[in-house]
Amino acid sequence: MANAWRRNQSTKILTPKNLLLFISTSLVLLTFLYLSSQTPTRNPNLKSPKHSLSERPIKPFDCLAAPQAHPVVANTVEGLKFPFLYSLSDFGTLPDKPHKNIVRTLKGKPFRRPDISATVQDLLGEMKARNRQGIFVDVGANVGMASFAAAVMGFKVLAFEPVFENLQRLCDGIYFNRVGDFVELFEAAASDHSGNITFHKLVGRLDNSAVSAAGAKMAFKSNEEIALQLRSIPLDDVIRESDHVLLLKIDVQGWEYHVLKGASKLLSRKKSEAPYLIYEEDERLLQASNSSAHEIRKFLLTMGYRQCTQHGTDAHCTKTD
Repeated sequence: MANAWRRNQSTKILTPKNLLLFISTSLVLLTFLYLSSQTPTRNPNLKSPKHSLSERPIKPFDCLAAPQAHPVVANTVEGLKFPFLYSLSDFGTLPDKPHKNIVRTLKGKPFRRPDISATVQDLLGEMKARNRQGIFVDVGANVGMASFAAAVMGFKVLAFEPVFENLQRLCDGIYFNRVGDFVELFEAAASDHSGNITFHKLVGRLDNSAVSAAGAKMAFKSNEEIALQLRSIPLDDVIRESDHVLLLKIDVQGWEYHVLKGASKLLSRKKSEAPYLIYEEDERLLQASNSSAHEIRKFLLTMGYRQCTQHGTDAHCTKTD
């Protein structure tokens, strides 16, 4: 009879136990919906550039398949018309001598503005004002201080960087700045031939690696240096004839001459289609790679680049004929 009595009783839905379960489930659902709504989206003011259907001879670096860098220290950059974020690769010697930008972050300040970021935005801003559209090519992209300066303005970027740790930081920046549609990232050293190349990386430094062992150790003689075999490819093999390159920046620790030779077709385009050129012209680094500033200038003359001006250790060149 006890069982029959229970079957005949009305079911109580709003028991304390059921009410607690309902509230808990609702909170979990609301939390999920809130977090989903907070998922970052790409800047709506940026219009995705049109992509050509033809493939390049080298596949872009797959950020989603690469291991996540850690730790990640990223911040906005001060004093730019088009601000962006980048992720540090050099943390300094922690905790004794942390990188200056880590100190700035701890003080609530943005990263110090890299000169190349301002230069790229100024030049591309002038081109944009003249309704010139095209591509920015960043050779020796490091952690993206030039690439992201261009991408957040809406310019398509082809970035070349052979150091894996820097590629991870570039991937961080692509995510932070929501510019996945604007940046093609290549794990390769631009050169004047295809194949493999010996690359010298300094232990504890990611901003002074070079093809030349002497060039890599020039600024940091006490750091251990290790040799790696990396892929090399000429820019002419990657850049299509249909790619309108507005600006070409090269900073490769003395390997600039070889990069330029591998871009002969690009540089030989007629004046209206040839890129504005920025390259590092450090005589010591160039000589460590068996070239010279004179050799580069002589080569550029044959390409029609007769107007070059010096900006610190960088040369800015434009085509005159």
